[in-house]
Amino acid sequence: MATRTDAPTRREQILREAARLFAERGFHGVGVDEIGAAVGISGPGLYRHFPGKDAMLAELLVGISGQLLTGARRRLAEADTDRAGMDDDRAEAVLDSLIEGHIDFAIDDRPLITLHDRELDRLRDSDRKLVRQLQRQYVELWVEALRALYPDLAEPAARAAVHSVFGLLNSTPHLGRPASLPGRAATAELLHRMARGAFAAAAAE
Repeated sequence: MATRTDAPTRREQILREAARLFAERGFHGVGVDEIGAAVGISGPGLYRHFPGKDAMLAELLVGISGQLLTGARRRLAEADTDRAGMDDDRAEAVLDSLIEGHIDFAIDDRPLITLHDRELDRLRDSDRKLVRQLQRQYVELWVEALRALYPDLAEPAARAAVHSVFGLLNSTPHLGRPASLPGRAATAELLHRMARGAFAAAAAE
């Protein structure tokens, strides 16, 4: 999603516009015809890609949870992480990489954060459970990376700190319209400093 540089497929275009419209007006406030119009196809034509709005919502929320987890695993694999043999510089770089990846999501996919907050309960039980499962795995990767840098930080405290930082980073939909922010790079830098500060504060207690 946010990390792609090639042209989106029609399916991805539909999902992106659906996320935007659902976030702006609510799931029940948007019709299939409106989503189709946003990508230049008829409402009935949309059914060649998705059986309905429920399927779009499920793919959006399950999809982004999976993408965040996959991206975090990739970043850890690129760092060739081994907590037992990781020095402080490497542990810091790993944590910074995870933070940067989540900030990319928080800035570039703001509608999905709003959608998750408002519409998660509309998913089928199986899809909602899958989202939660993916999210738990994502959190645990962060907990391990955080404790590699701060080994004296107890696991429950590390987990609480990770959830708190997610709350901070995922506040981007409440920061106003993108044009009102200081710019993407400056916003990313600010969020990064705040995340690292929160982790350092948790470790200092």
